[in-house]
Amino acid sequence: MSVDRFDSGEPRPRGARMPRRERRAQLMESALEVFVAQGYHSAAMDDIADRAGVSKPVLYQHFPGKLDLYLALLDSSCDTIIDNCRVALASTTDNKLRVQATMQAFFEYVSAETGAFRLVFESDLTSEPAVREHVDRVTTECAAMITDVIHEDTGLPDEASRLLAVSLVGMAQVSARFWLAEAGVSSGAIPLTDAAALVSGLAWRGIRGYPKTEDH
Repeated sequence: MSVDRFDSGEPRPRGARMPRRERRAQLMESALEVFVAQGYHSAAMDDIADRAGVSKPVLYQHFPGKLDLYLALLDSSCDTIIDNCRVALASTTDNKLRVQATMQAFFEYVSAETGAFRLVFESDLTSEPAVREHVDRVTTECAAMITDVIHEDTGLPDEASRLLAVSLVGMAQVSARFWLAEAGVSSGAIPLTDAAALVSGLAWRGIRGYPKTEDH
């Protein structure tokens, strides 16, 4: 499920019947808008049904409860980030460009109008084990891919490569979220591409200090 926009928040008019897959996608889009705007605890299934322009029984036909719906959204959002990271790493064999592409992917995801990143990085339900497991999956899977690259290029042990990889993922998501928050309050905000390049430059200056050989 891909959600490409975040509109005014007005309820949709009740419409004709849809195929099950299309209806599920529509419900998830509406739920994302409600959860991003209100947070998990404040959002209600009534709000989501109204936003989607369906009755609550229709919503429950697809999702047994609010947590099930939230986890479905979270799973989709996590998959998007992980896929973006995979594509960035596969886009080139030049490790400097790999760092740039990966940072750019995180900044672009955080800046997307859907606000889906808030479910992953700013959830108000991290005390729920299933939510925590989904959120941790982003760091674990992105770091695993980066670990392989670091280990292959530097020859560092897996444990050391993984620690560096987790550090890079943390730098990417924290700096991207900070940039977005600053962009919302500052008239002189750094453009996305420039911000991603700035952080990737810092990351590259650090990670390139671990060459495979002394003369690499």
